[in-house]
Amino acid sequence: MNTLIAVAHGSRDPRSAQTVAAVVEGIRQRRPDLDVRVAYLDLTEPSVEDVIDDIASRGCESAVAVPLLLGSAFHARVDLPAILDAARRRHPQLFLVQSDVLGDDRLLIDTLRSRIVETGIDAGDHGVGVAVAAVGSSNAVANQRARALAERVLRGTSWNAAVTCFATAQDPGPSQALSRLTAAGSSTLVVAPWFLAPGLLLDRVYSAVDIHSREHGTGDVVRVGVLGNHRLVAEVVSDRYDAAARRLTVRRSA
Repeated sequence: MNTLIAVAHGSRDPRSAQTVAAVVEGIRQRRPDLDVRVAYLDLTEPSVEDVIDDIASRGCESAVAVPLLLGSAFHARVDLPAILDAARRRHPQLFLVQSDVLGDDRLLIDTLRSRIVETGIDAGDHGVGVAVAAVGSSNAVANQRARALAERVLRGTSWNAAVTCFATAQDPGPSQALSRLTAAGSSTLVVAPWFLAPGLLLDRVYSAVDIHSREHGTGDVVRVGVLGNHRLVAEVVSDRYDAAARRLTVRRSA
């Protein structure tokens, strides 16, 4: 059986690992043909190194590492490749390949829109303003891609406006985004996290939302669930695996 290693970031917040476990179970249900393992880059066990050592000890000949990441930054470009290179040196008989990140795939945009509708928001409501809450990056290109999420979320709806905000220091923050939505005429404010799982950064976003609501008297802001264990998330992971597995086949036959 072929192996898919779902590689998550890791967090001190236990809610994150619980959600990742649910995501991985969704992947297993979609792909019963694969041995699906979960591994973490930091802060949570098991580590990527430990999972690779384990499958190698069990005679596994090849595996695809799929980063459960929404952006292609340091962890995907530097950290994980270095871990895989070291693992190849330890286990020269094991073929390892890294897939693309989940990224801003259109299916994940559909997932985010679905999560918003699950709260009771009507896709035809002209008064809805959506703040898409992303992590934020030191990479300007990554932030620009995140800003583009807002316009993409509006497609196929009649919602009034959408703005991407950031959990870290990038502009705009959650309060500024909500102010922009109100100024644009939005009467129902929604915060939709562009996060796979909950954690301390998302808590920071909601803390800022609470402060904004008290200071500006905006009333309750609708809070949307994380992308989490959604069938489309599992579909994107499956697609990333298949694309990388084709490259792995070429490498093994070379």
